[in-house]
Amino acid sequence: MDKRFTQRANKAISLAYNSAVSLGHNYIGTEHILLGLLRENEGVAARALSANGITVEGVTEKIREKVGIGDPGVTPRDLTPRSKLILKFASEEAIRMGHNYIGTEHILLGILREGDNMGARILTELLGGDLRRLADTILRAIGEGSGSGAMPPNPGAGNLRPEQSGKSPRASKLLDEFGRNLNAMAADSALDPVIGRNEEISRVIQILSRRTKNNPVLIGEPGVGKTAVVEGLAQKIVLGDIPENLKDKTVYTLNLAGVIAGTKYRGEFEERIRNIIEEVKKAKNIILFIDEIHTLIGAGGAEGAIDAANILKPALSRGEIQVIGATTLDEYRKHVEKDAALERRFQPVQIGEPSADDTVQILKGLRDRYEAHHKIKITDEAIEAAVQLSMRYINDRFLPDK
Repeated sequence: MDKRFTQRANKAISLAYNSAVSLGHNYIGTEHILLGLLRENEGVAARALSANGITVEGVTEKIREKVGIGDPGVTPRDLTPRSKLILKFASEEAIRMGHNYIGTEHILLGILREGDNMGARILTELLGGDLRRLADTILRAIGEGSGSGAMPPNPGAGNLRPEQSGKSPRASKLLDEFGRNLNAMAADSALDPVIGRNEEISRVIQILSRRTKNNPVLIGEPGVGKTAVVEGLAQKIVLGDIPENLKDKTVYTLNLAGVIAGTKYRGEFEERIRNIIEEVKKAKNIILFIDEIHTLIGAGGAEGAIDAANILKPALSRGEIQVIGATTLDEYRKHVEKDAALERRFQPVQIGEPSADDTVQILKGLRDRYEAHHKIKITDEAIEAAVQLSMRYINDRFLPDK
């Protein structure tokens, strides 16, 4: 295997081998690779397939119907020539996109690009012939635009160029330095899955979709999951599971402390903030997430200088930028509510502490990641005990953080 294959891509190929074994096939075909991509479960390919309603069960049923079941105990010998070809196409897609790795997304693009393989035929049937929709989801997830020379159309696969650009703009110098691109992190599966916050995420999406007063502020106690709501939004954007008007948005989290740090002279901080605002305005599709937004009031405001909130207000009032804020109820009342002009620009979204049952479900959803990190097995009983004991003995923090 090519050394550029990521850990997830290698895992998908390994799972393809296991799928061939379980079906009694003596080869590893594109249909098995498709199953491997689904069973890998965390990569861009798995999430794109899931977002389009493609399941392990659905693909397995199609394989049984089209190929049949072989003899138990058969050992697959090798990749079929067509499987090798789609891995070659995966490598070419990675090179064309300027990536120095080959991920699950490139393998799936390889299947779609070749077009006449069993995996692509199964996808064509399951998607009602609309492979373009799946290609669109993948390209949006990795920040490829419609004008970027997307995969050449194949007669067997149809036109796979995306309808929407879903383009994730190149980060500006300042946003690179003082922020993090949450869309890019979501596409790279670097964010934890968000569980049980659909209502809050939907409310944020609703506010962001307004023509005016379209800046949500998340209000909740420390540790209840305010940042997770924003990460959930970024994941939905990457997967295209979001209204049309937000599909090309990119969420950046801004580190305000980093912006302030190292500004020794009067006007230096103001200039940084103005430059960041200017870059966001030029990009036109960036949503800034500012945690602890109450710190904007007074930030950088040395004697005779303007604080960050006053620099931000004009751009917010004209609708030139969109911001998601996060703060606690106490800080919101103490700082934001007292600044009537700033308060008018934001729409509150209450983020409550999840119940014990919801926390158990959240932890079960994250269990795989903690097991992989700590190299241990975590039982359901351990999760339930952790929740109950934390509620009994930790009184200065909130679920699910505690």
